[in-house]
Amino acid sequence: PPQRDFSPHTMSAIRRSLRAGFSAVRRTVAVDTVGAAGPGRAIVAGALRTQTLSPFANIARPGVSTFHSSSVAAASTQPPHGGELVNLMVADSDKAKVVASANRTLELSHRNACDVELLVNGGFSPLKGFMDESTYTHCVTEMRLPESNLLFGMPIVLDTNCPDTKIGDKILLKYQGEDVAVVTVNSKWKPNKPLEAKMCYGTSSIEHPGVSMIAGERGQWYIGGGVEGLNVPKRPFPCPDPAQVRAMLPEGKDVVAFQCRNPIHRAHYELFTRALHAENVGEGAVALVHPTMGPTQDDDISGLVRYHTYETLAAEVNNPQIRWAYLPYSMHMAGPREAIQHMIIRKNFGCTHFIIGRDMAGSKSSIDGEDFYGAYDAQDLAKANAAELGMQTVPSLNVVYTEEEGYVTADVAEKKGFAVKKLSGTKFRKMLRGGEDIPEWFAFKSVVKVLREHQ
Repeated sequence: PPQRDFSPHTMSAIRRSLRAGFSAVRRTVAVDTVGAAGPGRAIVAGALRTQTLSPFANIARPGVSTFHSSSVAAASTQPPHGGELVNLMVADSDKAKVVASANRTLELSHRNACDVELLVNGGFSPLKGFMDESTYTHCVTEMRLPESNLLFGMPIVLDTNCPDTKIGDKILLKYQGEDVAVVTVNSKWKPNKPLEAKMCYGTSSIEHPGVSMIAGERGQWYIGGGVEGLNVPKRPFPCPDPAQVRAMLPEGKDVVAFQCRNPIHRAHYELFTRALHAENVGEGAVALVHPTMGPTQDDDISGLVRYHTYETLAAEVNNPQIRWAYLPYSMHMAGPREAIQHMIIRKNFGCTHFIIGRDMAGSKSSIDGEDFYGAYDAQDLAKANAAELGMQTVPSLNVVYTEEEGYVTADVAEKKGFAVKKLSGTKFRKMLRGGEDIPEWFAFKSVVKVLREHQ
């Protein structure tokens, strides 16, 4: 169809209309259509192109995978995705030989360095390298890996603008000048980026930060191949690998993962500590606060500053029911599909439960500020696939601060007619910059102090 130019006001109206249509039919047409397709089979978006559906209603509803487990194990025995925790790090005695085998060199971006680290340490289990073209295409369209039929939220690829890279090349991957891995190229192709964007992000508009990333940051070719790890990328903060995190979790207890990409304030703390008492969480459970520390959105606080806030808060609360670790993952802001990716990663790190917030990993248009996903799209897709993943979801409680009883859930506040206090993130940042006093009901004084020291 011909391209048309719309004003931001018109685009906002269109997006609101589409979102209303998604909500009206998501739970009826999508479920019926997937049911007709049969178990374990995802539906390609093109098959439903003429219907008004959420882009994520078409793919990866509950099915049967080769490694499906019907029960959720305790943290210390939680099986990794695919049944085996991958470890691609070569022995020290073999590293020089692996480096010498390389005939090309590639300096990794911050995003790619995160992907290499999670491939090598098993965070992306069962992957043993960057996806080849067929695996990439299957993941994009079906949200599954071929052959095993395992769910997998987002494609993991290495991009390049080098035209003469060819199959059989061994590329030494470097990060900030240090050797981190060697990839043996078994596939090279020009990806269909609009299709990748539409299927993974639900839109092909570069108003979406993830779409803008694959269109503007990534190179024109993708390459796939097995990876041999040499060294962990050097960072100014520690990022324990899945085996290390599993070792610090209690045996035989549920582990509830809390994902975040911002400093933790009072409401966040209330949220993940209350999650330990959810109906589907066992006695003696612990929370794993597991922030993503790779690139996120341009206006987010840097990983290093957030690391200092987390460490300060961990020392202050000294809560034996909380474990803290940091994840070298690059956010895509892909909403529902990224929620699946986060669940898979946390399963590999030994977690049994995952807190799903409203509009998790969501994003807004860079033009008009409209949300790309519905508030509960991520929760819906996560719940629909939780049993197959061997994980349980814990919905994020909507907690509010009241003058009468402090933090309570919003429904309790409404029922009792409490006076609710509010402070927007925008107002908080303005007060922070202006040196104004931040109310202690909103933020921990220790966290505010760290943020001000790093402004």
